[in-house]
This record gives sequence, structure tokens and C-alpha cells, in this order.
Amino acid sequence: MQTKLQELTDKIYNEGVQKANKEAEDILEKAKKEAEDIVAKAKAEADNKIKEAEKKAEELQHNMQAEMKLASTQAITALKQKVSEIITLDVVEPTMKEVFSDKKYLQKIIESVVKGWTKTGDFDLNVVLPEKDKKEFEKFFKNSLAAEMNKGVEVSFDSDVEGGFTIGPKDGSYIISFTEEDFNNFFKSYLRPKTVELLFEKK
Repeated sequence: MQTKLQELTDKIYNEGVQKANKEAEDILEKAKKEAEDIVAKAKAEADNKIKEAEKKAEELQHNMQAEMKLASTQAITALKQKVSEIITLDVVEPTMKEVFSDKKYLQKIIESVVKGWTKTGDFDLNVVLPEKDKKEFEKFFKNSLAAEMNKGVEVSFDSDVEGGFTIGPKDGSYIISFTEEDFNNFFKSYLRPKTVELLFEKK
């Protein structure tokens, strides 16, 4: 009887141990699987964050390169314009100053323009000249354009006109300008792109 009882006890004990071992193995397996899932998920998230960071870094680098290229192009263009402006000023302004300081030459131009205008019989004309040259040009008009002035051509003087002259109807409805500033601007606008082309021609 004692032996059977011992056998039964041992059997129950062994079955309990086996069951406990099985449960422990299941728990360990489940924990291992959960741990693997957590590691895989963390790795996937880390990979995504790395890829996202790399993409942002590439975009930032691309944007910076584009901005640097644009800034470089703008700086080069500005430099070309500045150099061409300096050269154009050095060429145009002294030349125009020399032309407009030649009063005899300027008087010939005025005479040609006035006589050409009045050939049509239209004497409704006002010539505006620099105030600083008033005495000299008054004398010129009296000597060279007296007939035209007697028929209605007027001459006036303005301190805003530094060199050259303007001409147009007396009512000021329009004017044709032959001033030093106008010719400076005209030649500068013409020469500046040509200067850039000559100085910075692509090879």
C-alpha cells in the first residue's frame, strides 16, 4: 500500500513538474517572440527615421546648392553690370561733356533743327537752353535766327537744363530733348550690353 501511494505521489509530482516545465517553456517562447517583435519593430522605426533623416539631408543639400548657385549667378551678373557701368561711364560721359561744351557745334545743331522745323511754316516753337549759357545763346539767336524769332520762335532758359537743349510747341504739349543727360542715357543703354558682351564673351 505504501509503495502504491509513493508511486501515485511520484506520478503526480512528475506530471506537475512536466506541466510546469511546459508552461515555463511556453512563457519563455512567448516572451522571446514578443522580444523579437519589439526588436524588429524598433529596428523598422529606426530604419524609417534614418531614411527620413537622409532624405531631409539630401533635400537640404539640394536646396543649399540651388541657393548658392542662384546667389553666385546673381553676384556674377551684378559684377558684370558694375564693371560695364564703370567702363561705359568712363567712355560716354567725357565724350558727351566734350561734345556739349563745344558751343559752336551745339549752335549749328540748334540752327539746323529750328530752320528745318520752320521750313513747314510752323513757327509755334520754343527752344529751352541752359540758364548758365544765357548771354552767349541770346547773342547767337539774335545773330543767326533773328528772322525765325520775328515770326514767333521763342527761346527760354532753364537752370534744370545742364547741357544741350529741348525744343517743342510753346504750349508744352510735347518736347524733343537734346540734352547732355539724354544723350548720356541713350549711349549708356546702347553700350552697356555691348560692353558686357565684349568683356564676358563665352569662349
